[in-house]
Amino acid sequence: MGSPLRLGRREFGAHEPVIMAIVNRTPDSFYDQGATFRDEPALTRVEQAVAEGAAIIDIGGVKAGPGEEVTAAEEARRTVGFVAEVRRRFPDVVISVDTWRHEVGEAVCEAGADLLNDAWGGVDPKLAEVAARYGAGLVCTHAGGAEPRTRPHRIAYEDVMADILRVTVQLAERAVELGVPRESVLIDPGHDFGKNTRHSLEATRRLGEMAATGWPVLVSLSNKDFVGETLDRPVKERVIGTLATTAVSAWLGAQVYRVHEVAETRQVLDMVATIAGHREPAVARRGLA
Repeated sequence: MGSPLRLGRREFGAHEPVIMAIVNRTPDSFYDQGATFRDEPALTRVEQAVAEGAAIIDIGGVKAGPGEEVTAAEEARRTVGFVAEVRRRFPDVVISVDTWRHEVGEAVCEAGADLLNDAWGGVDPKLAEVAARYGAGLVCTHAGGAEPRTRPHRIAYEDVMADILRVTVQLAERAVELGVPRESVLIDPGHDFGKNTRHSLEATRRLGEMAATGWPVLVSLSNKDFVGETLDRPVKERVIGTLATTAVSAWLGAQVYRVHEVAETRQVLDMVATIAGHREPAVARRGLA
């Protein structure tokens, strides 16, 4: 890890793990089946996530997987007003929006978003231009060239981490050239996006190579299919596998964690940071009384 990460009003030290809490404004999200589609449950979720230690709220208006078509106008309808309300209620929280469309990026930045989470790897190159224009941060993700909302089919890489590094670093460098603040650009290996389970496992195993680039690394591991297939567990039984993967990722140098379970992730990250010597124990009485 290199220089501090700056997002919105917040600055995070080079060894400070950061939690990004997922708030889906979709009726068909894979994990909670639309539990935060309506405003009040979604705002309650934000309040709880912040109380449990999330510094970033990631708001999404379209689920990642296949499903009913969601136009840019509908995606904006689901997210823009909500971004404005979260900004009003939580002035210091970092607001991220998970979108690949520049039209939506423009609208949410106008409403107060600090970070654009481009999970589909620059499929709309104008999104980085929007981030630059508004001084917002940008997540540069490896998606293996996949079209948004498609599942991978027999995808192959000669060296998956080499491809991840090539794509994400190129996207990050382009963003900075366009004017996105360098300290606000992150790279993401894109677990499950354009990858099979073995690819995602290798990306995790070799995550240190991403951290070595100097760009802050974001990982989106939470309850994903590669965890489910590794352990043969359905969506609702993937928390333990997710937390194990989180601990490994933290040890290898990831900094930002996009998650559903905030409190559990906070404990895992605090434990790893303390073992690594970057954080003091909350209490250290044993053997001293």
